[in-house]
Amino acid sequence: MKSDAQFAVCISNKGYAASLEVRKIYRLIPDKAGSKHGLVRVVDEMGEDYLFPEEYFVSLRLPQAAERAVLRATP
Repeated sequence: MKSDAQFAVCISNKGYAASLEVRKIYRLIPDKAGSKHGLVRVVDEMGEDYLFPEEYFVSLRLPQAAERAVLRATP
């Protein structure tokens, strides 16, 4: 069973050092309004979601086992 979850790895945190960790995998939430402005909605460690510049992330396709593990580990 494949989920529709989307993930990305952070490649820059310039200006957001307190909010983003470089090389960390984040879950993305679709946000059409944000994407029109070059932003992606990212879920943080507390389960809150925020908009960040899309160039700070590279989309990932995780193997199913890794995806399940990441989803279990997030609030």
